[in-house]
Amino acid sequence: MPEKNTIDSQTDEKKALLTGKIHVPISGYIALIVAIIFFSGLLMNIAGMKWISAFDFTSLIGAFGTMKEPAKNSFVGDGGYSARAGFLFALSLIPTTMLALGFLEILTSYGAMKAGQRLLSPILKPLLGIPGFTGLTLITDLQSTDAGAALTKELYDDELITKKELIIMGSWQFSGAGAINNYFSIGSALFAFLTVPLIVPLFIIIIMKFVGAFFIRILLNTVYKEDFKHE
Repeated sequence: MPEKNTIDSQTDEKKALLTGKIHVPISGYIALIVAIIFFSGLLMNIAGMKWISAFDFTSLIGAFGTMKEPAKNSFVGDGGYSARAGFLFALSLIPTTMLALGFLEILTSYGAMKAGQRLLSPILKPLLGIPGFTGLTLITDLQSTDAGAALTKELYDDELITKKELIIMGSWQFSGAGAINNYFSIGSALFAFLTVPLIVPLFIIIIMKFVGAFFIRILLNTVYKEDFKHE
């Protein structure tokens, strides 16, 4: 009986999210704000306040130690190929994905998804045609493509999003994947040549993610309209 009650409770919560008839507690808004700050990278490198990076996703992931010979390589090594190299690469993704999923699971229990539905629907629904609670997944993707993909799959498996919404979310995530993380790691080599503030290129990247997903939405509603007529 307890298991049946849990299933019924989860079903009711899903229906509430999809219909928009939800009560969002104060803790939900707080949890949503915490999620945005945690995955935004805002707390990653603040001069004179290094301790605050303990509340940043990238900082908490950390880095693998390097081998002594050659020192530039991580435990994945250099020159690997086939199944063994693929296994080690997949193993290196576990900390990122598990941390993101665990953190978001905690925030969701406090109502972050409900708050996202209430606050982000006015933005995401008109632009991309996706519900507001998917905002948490999109925010996560800005730091971790793997965690974003896992959360998207979970939403689809739980029937909280349709196949069309899945494709739109996938297009948003695929373009400029892991934007914040990659921008401040790989893109940092070009920072010395920038003639504009660092935030400007990143802002443009995020804007273009929305533009790309919007065009995909138009395609799905026109060229491929018949493929989704039963949704």
